[in-house]
Order: sequence, then C-alpha cells, then structure tokens
Amino acid sequence: MSNNQPVDKERRVWMIACGAAGGVAAAATGGAFLTSMAPSERAKAAGAPVELDISGMQPGDMKTVEWRGKPVWVVRRDPEMLEALPELNDQLADPNSERSPDQLTPEYARNIHRSIKPEYLVAVGICSHLGCSPSARFEPGPQPSLPDDWQGGFFCPCHGSTFDLAGRVYAGKPAPDNLEVPPHKYLSDTRLLIGVDENNA
Repeated sequence: MSNNQPVDKERRVWMIACGAAGGVAAAATGGAFLTSMAPSERAKAAGAPVELDISGMQPGDMKTVEWRGKPVWVVRRDPEMLEALPELNDQLADPNSERSPDQLTPEYARNIHRSIKPEYLVAVGICSHLGCSPSARFEPGPQPSLPDDWQGGFFCPCHGSTFDLAGRVYAGKPAPDNLEVPPHKYLSDTRLLIGVDENNA
C-alpha cells in the first residue's frame, strides 16, 4: 500500500467518534458493575457510624438517632440530674455497671454517670428484658406507674422496668441489665460519633 494515498477524513472522524462512544459505554458499564458490588445505602446505614450535632441541645433535651437498627438516645443532663445519681445506688441492680461490661459498658463509661462527658448520656434505647423501647420520664416526683420518690429516668411500659438517668436498671425489675452504652467518641465539643470509639476508630 502506498503512503501517498489520500486520507479519508470523513472515515477518520467516524472512527474517532465510534472509539470515543465505545470508551464512554465501557466506562459506564464498569461504573454500574462496581456500584452493584458496593453495599446498599441501607446496608451501610445499618452498621455505619452515625455523626450527631449536639450544639443546640439544652439541659433536659434528648435526641434519638438510629445506629445498627437500634434507637440511640443522647440526653443532656443538668447538674441536678447528675447530683441525684450517687443517691440512687442502693436502689439499683447494678449501680457500678459490673455486669457484662464488655457488652454493655465501654471502659470509658464505667463511672457513676456512665459517660465520657458527665452531662451527656449516650445509650441504646432498648430494654434489656424483652427488647421494648422505654420512654423518657425526666420529671422527678410522683407519676402514674412510678414511685413517689422518682428522680427522673426511663420507664418501660411493657413490664414496668425502670432506669435512672444513667441508664442503670432499678433492682427488683424484670430487666436484668443496665441499658447498653454504644461505642462513641467526641469529634469536637459539638459533634458526637456513635458506632466507633478510640479503640476501634
């Protein structure tokens, strides 16, 4: 073949266009394939850490987020709530969180307030009896289904288990254990990350 033959410019344009279109189609197919291999948003949400903005929380406020399909409560306690905690020890089944600490209470939460920062409780809102979700009853004093000396906490209406404002279960109730404290850490004074801590970051 002679090198002096004229170049078919129209054919060259079509070949370049077809090559470019094929490249785009291959990239799109590869991207779709890789996307199909990735876990779904639902699956990622089920186990992924959850970041929460706590900047606007006032004492007595509670926020609920979902982590691994469970409700996680974040409660900002006021000084009066914290002062009442040691006074309840003799009424509680496990005041020092000694039962199943590796499953229920990380080392950094094995204290009287069961938290990293005293004013914030982070707890899984599932009763340790049969998996019901207790309701918040922060107001102290006599109330239906609660003792007259109630100091505030959580009440499970299913079978009457009660928990104090550190998630510790009262003695003589159906629930055998305190509420779980999930792994968590503070990214800043206003950002909380639930699902990981310094040990599994």
